[in-house]
Order: sequence, then structure tokens, then C-alpha cells
Amino acid sequence: MTKHNQTENTRRDFLRKTVLGTAVLSAGGILPGFSPASYARILGANEKVRVGMMGVNSRGLALATNYALQPNCEIVSVSDVDTRAADKCIATVEKAQNRKPQDVPDFRKALENKDLDALVIAAPDHWHAPAALLASKAGKHVYLEKPCSHNPHEGELLMAAVKKYRNVIQMGNQRRSWPNVAEGIRAVQSGAIGRPYFAKGWYTANRPSIGTGKEAAVPSWLNYDLWQGPAPRRPFRDNLIHYNWHWFWHWGTGEALNNGTHMLDLMRWGLGVEYPTKVTSSGGRYRYKDDWETPDTQVINLEFANHTAMTWEGRSCNSRTVEGNSVGVVFYGETGSLMIESGNSYKIFDSDNKLVKDAKNEFVVDARNKMNPSQALDAIHIQNFFDAVKKGSPLASDIIGGHQSTLLCQLGNIALRTGGMLDIDPSNGHIKNNREAQKLWKREYQKGWEATV
Repeated sequence: MTKHNQTENTRRDFLRKTVLGTAVLSAGGILPGFSPASYARILGANEKVRVGMMGVNSRGLALATNYALQPNCEIVSVSDVDTRAADKCIATVEKAQNRKPQDVPDFRKALENKDLDALVIAAPDHWHAPAALLASKAGKHVYLEKPCSHNPHEGELLMAAVKKYRNVIQMGNQRRSWPNVAEGIRAVQSGAIGRPYFAKGWYTANRPSIGTGKEAAVPSWLNYDLWQGPAPRRPFRDNLIHYNWHWFWHWGTGEALNNGTHMLDLMRWGLGVEYPTKVTSSGGRYRYKDDWETPDTQVINLEFANHTAMTWEGRSCNSRTVEGNSVGVVFYGETGSLMIESGNSYKIFDSDNKLVKDAKNEFVVDARNKMNPSQALDAIHIQNFFDAVKKGSPLASDIIGGHQSTLLCQLGNIALRTGGMLDIDPSNGHIKNNREAQKLWKREYQKGWEATV
């Protein structure tokens, strides 16, 4: 058997396993448009979406692997500021798709390729919206990892960009495409627990201290200037790259947007809400004394005009589970409760706390795996993106909903940082009558790197 045939067999086997899992779940009902037959058609698709990868360390490498395994996709370029990460990703992609992608360190050069259909962005948070805007201006579609933006203003720019350039921007809150999760949300919305009026979400982990960093020479493998990109320049420190930037406000957005985005998105979806009326948050950096700036322990509370509320609890440094799950959501209604667990599964309880339905997961999911928690399930989200690009099909997570869910987390962080309660305009999510909080709606940019539509 030739190398090409072996590769194609691997790709087809991967998609068949996804199809099989979907077929198993279909007995309980899945999202319209995600039938086993539709995935069987994908296996024979000839027209490929040509994508470029931006940011391929850790989560980006996992995404690149998943994209390369899709038979209707070709990764044509890999862009990363870390030469080591780029080399590893290129080798991985070449093995998966039997074709070597170009090494284009600066993704802006990759956008000049007229044959490129879409850019997949998995760079640090401060690059998410600016990169998506540049791709939109270049006439490309965008698969944008969560959160969609570093600050609320950038989320609004993304919504304006889609309206102006009429491209597809999908946020990578993949649970929107997980069949049993979507079925559980539909159950909430259809009255399985009566009128839902409160939701609780959480994330737990046991992250170590990042220590106290010191200024150091930039490593030879890193283009630090391009890594900083739109962020105002700061000296390189030895405890920043690659993952610890999450915990610095200058580049990151804390655990609330790193992992809370997924759960707040599900709660917003299930309760049928968009923008809140009131937001409060409490927490801080409690576990260690180090350079970590964002909270390692946080609670965000949100109220909405339809007489509903939600709360999210994040614990970065204590992994005690809630309801037996490291991450999850519970909806509380007038006649019962529905819990969406860490994987592709949910349970319904009646008003006497009796289990009345248990929709089990058929896929392997490790919610605490920061690189690749659910490859087969995420392939469904990727295929939804491709369908939107090629057929104009509705997105499971368009950028309007992506911004609304991201904003809930951002408002929680702003409330925490300004030490008070926020009153919110429910028509657009804007902060009312609070100048200190309104200052955090936007960020400052390095001169010449401003984000614009």
C-alpha cells in the first residue's frame, strides 16, 4: 500500500468513527443537519477548503491535526512566531494529509495567497480579533478559537466586519456542535424542566504557580515582536511564553475567558438570553504569591431582563469537582433540573431530584486537556464551518453569538477589576454610568497595529 493510500485510509477511518458515533447518538436525536447520512456524503467530498493555520503550539497543533484529517480540507500554510512549533506542526500535517504545507512565519503573508479560503486562529487572546479582522479584509473566512476577542470593543469590530465583508467567522466554542449537548439545550428550551430560571456553570483545575519571572534575552526560536503584535511593547520575561500569558491582563483574559466562555455560552444558549442587565463578580489571586495577575478563584453573577440569572465559578488551583464533573452546567427550572456534564452527555432530574433521563456520552472527552479534549466531536464543529463556507449553511456558533457569550465573561472581569456592580444596557451589552468600568471596554494598541474594520 502506498503512503498516500495509507494516509487517505487513516483520514477516512477517522471520519467513519465520527459518523459511527453520531449514528449511535441519533437514537436520542441530534442537531438537524448532522445526520449520519450527511457525514457519509462528506467522505466522498472532492472540493477542499484550503486553510492557513495561525498559532500552532499546543491547542493550535491539535486543531491543525484535526483539520488535516478532514478529507475535504487542505492545510496550505502554517504560521507561528515559534520556529520549533511551526516545524513540529508542519511535520504533523504533512504526515496526516500527505502534502507539506508552506512555512509562512508571518500570517499576514499567508493572507496574500489568493487560493487561501480560510484562516484558523489559535494564537494568544490579544491576537484573536486583530488577526480575524486582517483575514476578513483579505477576503478570507475565519475559524476563531475562543474567546473571540481580548476586550468588548474588539467583539463589536468583529460583528461589524462580518456585516461589511460578508465572510464567515465561527468561534471555536465546539460544544455548540456536540450532539448530546445540543439535545440537552433543546430539552431545556422545550420545557423538559418547566421554565428554566437559573443556571450554574463551573471550571476546576490544579494549576501550579508561575513563579516570579525576570527579564531575559528573547530566545532565538521566538519572534517576540510579532508575538506581541497589537499589544503595546513590554520586555520579554522568562515566565510568560507559551502558556502563562493567559494570566496577565496585558495579553490574556484569565480563566473566565480561557475556559468559562464554554460554560457561559451554554447557559446563555439554554436560558435564551443575549445581554445582561446586571453583573457582579468577586475573586482574586489567592493560592500563590507570584506574577499571576488574573483571578485563580472567581465567581461571576449575571441577571437578565427575562427574569433569569446565571452564575459561573472558576477555580484554577483547586480541582475538587462539582456534581462529579471538572466542568459543567446545571439548569434549574420550575419542574426539575438538567445537568450538562463535562463530556457529550446530560441528565434530567425531576422536582424530587429523581433521575428521569440519562443521555450518555459515546465519545472520549478529557475536559482538562488544554490541547485536545475532544477531537472526534470537534470535527463536527469544523465540518459545520466548512458547510457555512461552501454552502452557506447556518453556523452553530456565529460571531454575533460568539461575541455575546465572550462579553459575559469580559463583563465579569471588568466588574471584578473595578470592585463593584455593573448596570448593563440589555439592548447592546454596554456598561451604564460607570466611567472607571467603561475605560476597560477597549484597550490601547501598539502604534501602527490598531484593530480596525
